Amino acid sequence: MANKLYPDAASALDGLLVDGLLIACGGFGLCGVPERLLDAVRDSGVKDLTFASNNAGIDNEGIGKLLRTRQVRKMISSYVGENKEFERQYLSGELEVEFCPQGTLAERMRAGGAGIPGFYTKTGVGTLVAEGKEIKTFDGQDYILERGIFADLSLVKGWKADESGNVVFRKTARNFNVPAATCGKVCVVEVEEVVPTGSLDADAIHLPGVYVQRMIVGSPYDKKIEFRTTRARENA
Repeated sequence: MANKLYPDAASALDGLLVDGLLIACGGFGLCGVPERLLDAVRDSGVKDLTFASNNAGIDNEGIGKLLRTRQVRKMISSYVGENKEFERQYLSGELEVEFCPQGTLAERMRAGGAGIPGFYTKTGVGTLVAEGKEIKTFDGQDYILERGIFADLSLVKGWKADESGNVVFRKTARNFNVPAATCGKVCVVEVEEVVPTGSLDADAIHLPGVYVQRMIVGSPYDKKIEFRTTRARENA
């Protein structure tokens, strides 16, 4: 079995990064974001990238770092409301955006990973989402054709992996990471810990190692909070 573990993010991405890539990226807000790998993409200087990701992080976090350096040409996303630089670039015409309903985006990634080129959904019928897409009627109801996402590269953040690349995600940090992982030609995963093959419960594996080509240990992480809400303590 080939060794899938690399010493750092730059070496794990060596030979994979070229201009114009379509990258599927896990994460939701600041949860489950492959930040070490995204930093390495930024540092490589590649440009004209398209990212399929639920959102673009926030200003200067996650994919937001690559927006700052103008390395992203297009975003395929569902929620972008927390990133002012994203908003500025989009409104000024510097950034192309393909808005995609959240469930549809997850299914487009899953479909790509399953080799399914397209599927029909009611989500978005009669809205801007349907513009330019084929509409088909089933049992008197209109559905729009959505295309599966087939990415050049997948960037994923996991919790634990074994040496064979079987990955476990922790709670909501799983989010878009599994479908993002499966739809890429090459999948690179960063995890907090690597354990010996066979030490993970087979029934607890979320992403089988067959989908994972390369991985790194990214710890320690600074677990960031997107919004911190507090109130004054009341007297007892």
